[in-house]
Formats: sequence, structure tokens, C-alpha cells
Amino acid sequence: MSHAAVAGPVPAAAPAPSRSFWAWARPLAGLAVLAALVWSVGTGPFLAGLRLIDAPALAAALGIGAVTTVCCAWRWSLVAGGLGVRLPLRAAVAHCYRAVFLNSTLPGGVLGDVHRAVRHGRDAGDVARGVRAVVWERSAGQVVQLVIAVAVLAALPSPVRPYLPAVAAGLAAVALALALAARAVPRSGASRWARAARTAVADVRAGLLARRTWLGVVAASAVVVAGHLATFVVAARTAGADAPLSRLVPLTLLALLAMGLPLNVGGFGPREGVAAWAFAAAGLTAAQGVATGTVYGALVLVASLPGAAVLLVRRRPTAEPGDCR
Repeated sequence: MSHAAVAGPVPAAAPAPSRSFWAWARPLAGLAVLAALVWSVGTGPFLAGLRLIDAPALAAALGIGAVTTVCCAWRWSLVAGGLGVRLPLRAAVAHCYRAVFLNSTLPGGVLGDVHRAVRHGRDAGDVARGVRAVVWERSAGQVVQLVIAVAVLAALPSPVRPYLPAVAAGLAAVALALALAARAVPRSGASRWARAARTAVADVRAGLLARRTWLGVVAASAVVVAGHLATFVVAARTAGADAPLSRLVPLTLLALLAMGLPLNVGGFGPREGVAAWAFAAAGLTAAQGVATGTVYGALVLVASLPGAAVLLVRRRPTAEPGDCR
């Protein structure tokens, strides 16, 4: 009898230590930020912000959320179509609503996007291309948001205004480096790096920079940023911030940028920390910044509730026996 015959079952491979570490470190970092805020300003601003939420604020959040979700879905549909993966707008809207709900309720703030990427890839029969479509769609949105943020923060007074020339120069240098790297990608070669680089360049050209795609991606991303800012302003007014918009918008924009960090717990963490710092640096109070961030998180959660309905409907068994959808 061979050794293979008597050997026990092969144990499953343990998860990579570094991957397990980051899976725990990200939510712990968000909890650390929240703990520092509670130690600094107490629980009052968190609770006060929630108590101040009223029906008009909830209605505004639902309306703005519908617009931003449809625009995100349209952007995703454009990018996916450019990559050769069919994605009807109606299906994209449902996926996006579900992703927003999961992002708002699960640690990290990105698990909903991971879910929609894999789900769409499986439905389309090409998981890799489905994942890349979401990665490029999210990346395009972040780039447009950065450009808008630099322009707004340069035009209006804010705590970071003195540092913007250096930030703009750094972003321009990164863009130039990426353009030069794209031109230097080898046209042949079987190495993993060469194949990945060629795929990335082809994706950007077909999925983002194509004539029928880039303008829609930019327009949709601009509307999404405007919608998030509008929701933040509604949250600030609900929390009692009566500063003029020229003073308030840059502060909420800084908090919005902080949401890009995957270090939150159910959406909370860096957003409230940056809002507290920005409001205090602008002559308001850290407590008001925390209350604004808390109200914003609650409004976003309410606006994402249609995604919970989508999640429940999609979990219902509708396939016939033997159907392998």
C-alpha cells in the first residue's frame, strides 16, 4: 500500500498571517479612532446628533441617495461595457444599493463592493473581468473626487489650504509617472508582471478612456461627489452647524475624503475623527464635527435601506432544482 493511500486528509491551507493581521487591524483602527473621540469629547455629540435627525433630513437623504446610487450604477455599467462585460443599468442599480448597505453595516467599508464585483463576475461568466470593472469604476470615482476636492479646497478657506500647492504638485507627479509607466509597458513577455501591466493598460483604454465612456464616467462621478457633499451639508445643518456654506463645504469635503480609508466600523471612525479636527481647526467645535459625522452616517444608512430589501429578495430561493445560476 502506498504512502498516499494511508495518509490522512490534507489539511486546508492556513490563511496568510499578513492577510489575517490586516483583516483584524482595519476595524481595530476604526475602533481606536472612535475610542479616542469618546475620550476627547464624550458620548454626548454622538447621541445628540442622532436625536436631532428629523423627517426632512431623512427624506433628503433618501432622495439624494437615490440619485447618487443611480449615477454610481451608470458609471459601473459604462466601465463594465467598455471591458466587454454586459451590465444592464437596472441590475447595476440593485447591485449598488446592496453594496452601499453592506458597506454601511460591515467593517472596512468595502465588502459590499467586493460582493458586487464577484457576484457580477459570476453572473457574466468572467469573475476576473467583473472584479476589474468594479476596481476601475471605484478608482475613476476616487480620481474625480480628488480633483474636485483640490479645486474646492483651493477656492474656499480651509485648514489645509496652505498645503494644497504641494498636494497638487504631488498628484501631478503621480499622474505623470503613471502615464510614463503605461507607455513603458512591454508589448510582449510572459511574466506575471508584464501580463498584469498589459491588462491594466488595456482596461484603462477600453473601460475608462474610450470616447463613449470617459465623459459619462466623469459626469456621473461629479454628480456622486456633489450628492455626498449635499448629504454632508444636510447632516451639518441637522447637527446645528450654522456656518455659511463657503466655510462648511470644505470641512465636510475633508471628512468625505477620510471615508476613503478602509479603517472604519460600519462607516464610523476616520470620518468622525477628521470632521472633529477640521471643525475645530476652522474655529467651530470638535463636538460639532463629531455630531455632523454621526448624523451623516445615520443618513447614509437610511438611504441604503433599499439595499437591505434587495439583499432579502435576492436571498429568496427562486431557482428551479438543477438550475445552476
